[in-house]
Amino acid sequence: MMEQTSPLMRNLRRSGVWFVASVLALAASSIGLSRFLETETPTVSLALDPLNVNALIGEITNDLNDASNAPDLDAMLAKLENALRFDLADARLYSLIGEIKYRKGEKDRAYEFFDQARKLSKTEIHALQRSISRSIETGDLSGAVGEIDILLRRWPNQFPAIVEGLPTILSNPDGYQAVLAAIRAAAPWRGDLLVALGKTPAGLDLANRLLLDLTGSSAPPNQSELSYVIHSSIRQNKYEQAYRLFLFSLSDQERNLAGYVFNSTFEPTSSGKPFDWQVGDQSGLEVKFATSRDAVEGEGGATVRFLNTPVKNTALQQYIQMPPGSYKVSLLASARNLKLPKELFWSIRCAGPAGEIARFNIPEGTYNRQALGQEFSVGSAGCPMQLLRLETAAIAESWRFRYVGTLVMHKLSIERLSS
Repeated sequence: MMEQTSPLMRNLRRSGVWFVASVLALAASSIGLSRFLETETPTVSLALDPLNVNALIGEITNDLNDASNAPDLDAMLAKLENALRFDLADARLYSLIGEIKYRKGEKDRAYEFFDQARKLSKTEIHALQRSISRSIETGDLSGAVGEIDILLRRWPNQFPAIVEGLPTILSNPDGYQAVLAAIRAAAPWRGDLLVALGKTPAGLDLANRLLLDLTGSSAPPNQSELSYVIHSSIRQNKYEQAYRLFLFSLSDQERNLAGYVFNSTFEPTSSGKPFDWQVGDQSGLEVKFATSRDAVEGEGGATVRFLNTPVKNTALQQYIQMPPGSYKVSLLASARNLKLPKELFWSIRCAGPAGEIARFNIPEGTYNRQALGQEFSVGSAGCPMQLLRLETAAIAESWRFRYVGTLVMHKLSIERLSS
């Protein structure tokens, strides 16, 4: 005979099931909310779920990075060691324990935890950073470069964290060779390295040396790398170094264009380097380079077409390097319906304090292959490098001074005159 259950007992059982279900639902809701908040507000996340390891790591990391408050290292260590009992495979816990012990002065013990963190995860960020510092301190510079490569491949935004150690590494032959080998192997941080080095005179020398050593290798410097270092050298008045790097970087085809004026016939091959032609960003004109076989009516060279608007400042320029002496600049040009309300002229200025040393104007009108030019001299002081520019004399962009017509420059060259 089946046992009869009273209505009271059935209601109690239903209430118990409802209570357990409610508790489980509330717990699941707290865990879910904790995970949602663990990145932005890890402390609140931990209050909702004390076992949320991500929130714990976030909270302790924030406290360690907070320079305005002295962290309670012992309390942090107790929390991490408690969390480690439930998760022995989380490399981040070992890494943070190591960081706290490092700050407490227990360096040998700290590195045991850093090493354990890296055994569990080769890319654990804090352990890697400390390991890089230790490798530099102990003179294992090739090892430091290997660890830097691992760090930056996984955490590319961490490059600023390793900048401080670069001078020590690169000033040592072993460290320099390790860096060179890494960037030859297409290390993704190669560009960041050159940018960082280009900010100081000593670093710029190292960047220049690295690019020279890369020239002719299986991973030669690209145009943007060369342009950046050359521009940085010019800004820091390292003119000879800039020009030497430019010459070393020329391909066999580019060497055929070399001279006091690089690419004097305006071949349509631009490298973007400051010793090559730089085209100004002007809304009032168009500049196109063409070889004679590609140009209309065989008029090869640089075609400048003015769009019946004001034109101010520079249309074309390049840096050049001429030693002291006497020279002649020559231009072969054609024009069609050229109207110049203010002067259009080529100028040669010293990059140093000496200022302008030559200028000749472009005539108005229509003409064919007219020869223009001027003699000038470069002094023995104050003019280590020069800037060659095509520019207008317009001071303001007034619509009273609108440039119209087309100028074709077939060849612009500089020759040295015998003394």
